Amino acid sequence: MASAAPTDLVALYKDLHTHPELAFQETRSAALMAAEARSAGFTVTEKVGGTGVVAVMVNGKGPTLLIRADMDGLPVKEATGLPYASAALGKAPDGSDTPVMHACGHDIHMTVWAGTARALAAARGTWSGTLVMVAQPAEEVIGGAKAMLKDGLFTRFPKPQFALALHDNSNMPAGQVSVPQSRALAAGAGVDIEVRGVSGHGAYPATTKDPIVLAARIVTALQTIVSRENDPFQPAVVTVGTFHGGTKRNIISDHVTLELTVRSYDMAQQQRLIAAIRRVARGEAIAAGIPDNLMPIVNVAEGETEPTLNTPALAARVQKALVAKLGPARVVDREPSMASEDFNQFGLADPAIQTVMFWVGGVPQAQWDAAQKGGPAIPSLHNSGWAPDPAPTIATGVEAMTAAALAVLGKK
Repeated sequence: MASAAPTDLVALYKDLHTHPELAFQETRSAALMAAEARSAGFTVTEKVGGTGVVAVMVNGKGPTLLIRADMDGLPVKEATGLPYASAALGKAPDGSDTPVMHACGHDIHMTVWAGTARALAAARGTWSGTLVMVAQPAEEVIGGAKAMLKDGLFTRFPKPQFALALHDNSNMPAGQVSVPQSRALAAGAGVDIEVRGVSGHGAYPATTKDPIVLAARIVTALQTIVSRENDPFQPAVVTVGTFHGGTKRNIISDHVTLELTVRSYDMAQQQRLIAAIRRVARGEAIAAGIPDNLMPIVNVAEGETEPTLNTPALAARVQKALVAKLGPARVVDREPSMASEDFNQFGLADPAIQTVMFWVGGVPQAQWDAAQKGGPAIPSLHNSGWAPDPAPTIATGVEAMTAAALAVLGKK
């Protein structure tokens, strides 16, 4: 059974939840993280890689451990009905206002980060080495880790031999944790398809080349890439997330824009999937009679990322520590996720760095029990209704991350 987090940590969580900020706009969140780390005795540097925070504590000889939390929210309008629900607005890339919500649990991550900083600072007599606490911006756009590295994270500050992170999970009840032994999160790429046609009056379709019909055919044909071309033992996802076209019901437009996400666990496979997308788009356009000069344009968007793969040796150490701390019933096995992350960048920057990201369940126990009996489905991450149970989720996160850190830094 998970314990409850201290009331001031729960209050911090609710404050962060009420005031989410979009990628590279996390000034308020970063200031709160910096204040927490300073209060715990860390040497703090702000504005690393934009809005990132780096807090360092040197505590004798030993290894250097990096612990990372991400800070950004999502452009989602919250629908949880919670008394501390977000009504915040942020600036979208086009400058317009957009609702913002912590629909991916980064408010949990930040609160656990603060609680872990407090716990490890208070337990300095039990460990030796250097602790580097990183509050990272812009994970949701796969840009924050690279920005911090580019700004000298591994040259201006102690370079780690080990790096840890956690993520809340909507497929586990609060109080449970899971440590992937290798595969944790998938590679991800955004792919944009500009489907072009010949515009005209909706009453005279024969005089046009309708890009909406063509785009619909492309969307349908793309489904066969995974269902008929992909090795079923190699996970892959091709999802069309947006379909934008047309201005008026009686006008056939001259273009449609599709935005896709492509996921797998292998970069070579990612390239095969993207090549197949190009082939399908062009093939459907040829079948529709589109001239060569109006073939679809397929581009890979910024933010492509590699898979997040845990270092098996460190994963085994962390799992052993969590079983000892929480008990075997609370440390469970979960399948790898097809979501993507940029925590991998800290290990990719130097393959000698051992990295582990683990899961912390966030579903309220009563909601979990009801769902297992056929009750309402639990909202997933990125859903406007996602609402982790704060006190046990934070308490478990702090216990688990502190135990994982001591598995690396603890005195023998």
